[in-house]
Amino acid sequence: MLNTLRFIVCGSVGDGKSTLIDRLLIESGEIPVDRMNELERASGKCGVQGLEPELALLVDGLQAECEQGIAIDTAHRFFSTESREFIVADMPGHEQYTRNFAAGASTDDLAVLLVDVRKGLLTQTKRHSRIVAMLGVRHVVVAVNKMDMIGWDESAFNAIVADFHTLVADFGFASVQAIPMSALSGDNVAFRSEQAAWYVGPTLIDYLEAVDVSEVEESRPFRMPVQCVNRPNSESRGYCGTIASGSVAVGAPVRVLPGGAEARVKSIVARQGEQEIAGAGDAVTITLDREVDVSRGQVLSSVDDPIQISDQFQASVLCLSEHPLVPGRPYLIKLHTAQVGVTITDIKFKLDIDHGSRLAANTLGLNDIGEVTLYTSHPLAFEPYKQCKLLGAFILIDRMTNETVGAGTINFALRRASNIHWQAVDVNKVARAALKSQKPACIWFTGLSGSGKSTIANLLEKRLHAEGRHSYLLDGDNVRHGLNRDLGFTEADRVENIRRVAEVAKLMVDAGLIVIVSFISPFRSERDFARSLFESGEFYEAFVDTPIDECEKRDVKGLYARARQGKIANFTGIDSPYEPPETPSIRLDTIAQKADGCVEQLLLMLR
Repeated sequence: MLNTLRFIVCGSVGDGKSTLIDRLLIESGEIPVDRMNELERASGKCGVQGLEPELALLVDGLQAECEQGIAIDTAHRFFSTESREFIVADMPGHEQYTRNFAAGASTDDLAVLLVDVRKGLLTQTKRHSRIVAMLGVRHVVVAVNKMDMIGWDESAFNAIVADFHTLVADFGFASVQAIPMSALSGDNVAFRSEQAAWYVGPTLIDYLEAVDVSEVEESRPFRMPVQCVNRPNSESRGYCGTIASGSVAVGAPVRVLPGGAEARVKSIVARQGEQEIAGAGDAVTITLDREVDVSRGQVLSSVDDPIQISDQFQASVLCLSEHPLVPGRPYLIKLHTAQVGVTITDIKFKLDIDHGSRLAANTLGLNDIGEVTLYTSHPLAFEPYKQCKLLGAFILIDRMTNETVGAGTINFALRRASNIHWQAVDVNKVARAALKSQKPACIWFTGLSGSGKSTIANLLEKRLHAEGRHSYLLDGDNVRHGLNRDLGFTEADRVENIRRVAEVAKLMVDAGLIVIVSFISPFRSERDFARSLFESGEFYEAFVDTPIDECEKRDVKGLYARARQGKIANFTGIDSPYEPPETPSIRLDTIAQKADGCVEQLLLMLR
């Protein structure tokens, strides 16, 4: 059976990626005669080569791709030679489709990076180089294309190769092979070009047939992320998954992490039936000799060399969303089969794509690559990405929209989760609340500046105080004089502002208080994060629903006028968005009723 090489062809728009893939398909005999005839007809409609067949149209199957002359989605093609089978992905070159590129590159062994010899290394070429390095692609072919357009000038080829080696000097590639070629004519793709007698290296197909991309997963410790628990009857329970590394045999001891329970393998079931041993890449169901607590997201691991566990990581991240990645904002992280809450606590730097220098950054925008610190809501079993792709690669998901907003790789843990524990205390929230004869709660006011939040919040606390309740009011302006005085009004600072206040409010509720929070808190995701900190029935979102034109009429400080004059930047409602609650606990209409009436509504809700 022939072994299979998965590789990608990438580069900037117009460098000839689709043409090269079609040349590979033609030279391997994968294109039937009727398809070539169809290609010639299509070339007359969409092609740019005159009477010559437009090879790129073979894989640019979408009408939009034909019309625009660019690849939009990732297209996979299959072909083979006498010595190897290949799965090749044609990656979109335009910056707009970087997320498609990253998704495709994550599973491949080798990257063919196309460079138009007339243009040299472009920004997108450099971005693709950094992404494939980050995603663990270890072998790279620098395919210097369109050499026929400059008369096969050796010095131009050598200059591009030298620039590329300088670019990737610290990327950690196992091999870099440079090949001068013409994808359109096939020179140095499948046959050696007579026009480049100075080049003595392999053709592209020769190199792809010979390159060794084998990994050593079998020699590594056993790890299998649990994908699901299979329970066909009350007496049997199997744990299904794909073995990420190592091997396991019937009778071997395994440890479940996180958790720590240990048991021995009772049976291993694969598609073909029961077997005594299984190794990396095998999809199996494992049963154990005793009942242990195992669920999706945990990892079955060798006992002698167990997998690492942590809840804080240093990671490299590629932003895939038009909405920037912001420290303090809550996301979801999907790592192998586990999915938990996660927060970016710090952005160490973002990379300058052209020069590789480290730039200071408060956020990561679309297509930015940066190094960040992650804090997860629960400990995760993991391996650094360089040791095991499957156990070190992750995606970040927006909690509200389920959009994939980032892709990344874990570099190392910042601490072991077992090093820090909750300190047990004898006086708890129930005891503190009982002493005050009240039910602790957080009433979270949100609304535009001038909507009436502070006025209503102040009146509410006066009423609670008069009734003998123990409360505390956290007002947005007041908190910025102390706890949050170091924060401005950028999106990143607003997110951190709310994160800190939410944590303080949680502590106050734990102290048995009724805490009143009055902040604009413009983003739903941050309010959702605040809600997630509290137990059921403790958090009330009070939406002070006042139209912006009414807020401007009430603006005694003149803030809206100054914002419209451009004297105040990032002002909510003017040049910074406000996302109103979709399902608040209570909606307060300050036009239909006065502040006292709103307080009565709130008291009725609390009682």
